[in-house]
Amino acid sequence: MTPSSVELALIDRWQHDFPLVEKPFEIVGRSAALDEQATIGVFRRMRECDLISRVGAVVRPNTVGASTLAALQVPPDRLERVAGIVSREPLVTHNYEREHGLNLWFVIAGGDAQAIGGTIDRIEAQTGLPVVDLPMVQAYHLGLGFSLREPRAQKRRAPAAGDYRPDPRDRRILAAIENGLPLVEHPYLAVADQLALGQDEVIARLEHLVAAGVVTRFGCVVRHDKLGFRSNAMAVWNIPDGIIDDVAAIFARHPSVTLCYQRPPRPPVWPYNLFCMVHARAREEAHAAIDELNLLAETGLMQQAVLFSKRCFKQRGAVFSGRKEAN
Repeated sequence: MTPSSVELALIDRWQHDFPLVEKPFEIVGRSAALDEQATIGVFRRMRECDLISRVGAVVRPNTVGASTLAALQVPPDRLERVAGIVSREPLVTHNYEREHGLNLWFVIAGGDAQAIGGTIDRIEAQTGLPVVDLPMVQAYHLGLGFSLREPRAQKRRAPAAGDYRPDPRDRRILAAIENGLPLVEHPYLAVADQLALGQDEVIARLEHLVAAGVVTRFGCVVRHDKLGFRSNAMAVWNIPDGIIDDVAAIFARHPSVTLCYQRPPRPPVWPYNLFCMVHARAREEAHAAIDELNLLAETGLMQQAVLFSKRCFKQRGAVFSGRKEAN
């Protein structure tokens, strides 16, 4: 499906700051000269056609719950079978084949470190392969949306998650919307009724999570490949500890970088500690952006690699509900 100009405009505008009000689609529609019901219809169509996966919260790693990035080196003739084992784990949110000896990469996000460890243990037991576990050390840039305009719009930055006052309602609310807000006239009321809470409570807790930087953005979560950005590159470097913060600051400012974070190296199989995600329409565009990063940060001679995605086996938001079934 080729998105219409109205759909592109709605996606571009509402990847962040989705209204936390009683009737959000009434406000959203005004930006595209649509009434409320027409706006809801457009969002339902975009979700059905997989232009967006959901409208909801993107949660900062390891704030409410825990997460890690992991990888496997899978013999090519076993890749689809092993990928199926990994994808069936309910806490696995993303599962990709990438061009590297470590060829299967997945994110595990769940309630706590014990749940993450249990998932890793089951994957190792079922596949007979060792999991390379790469937990987050530091996040330098967490993408606040994905600009569809050329040139890319100025980046937004999330506040640090240092002023978060936990509340037992938060996990319940995040669990209720982990597959997205209901696409109805009063979505927060629908969530509140499901949880036996007040609508104002739900909105207030989400406002607090956003203000504290726990929710790094609240809005449309897009399917990049459906919008023409099919060259998904994970660029990685081995950066000396003494300069990694300075290099990461340069990388994080670049408009093509959607994520930038530090993870531990695991030599000899994985020597890299600085990761950037670059989404582009073509490989040449992605390589040009990475070349520019190397030029700006003077990292061209440092050990590095570019891992392009080949196949997506699974992609969804973090699981807060503790459900046992895979989605």
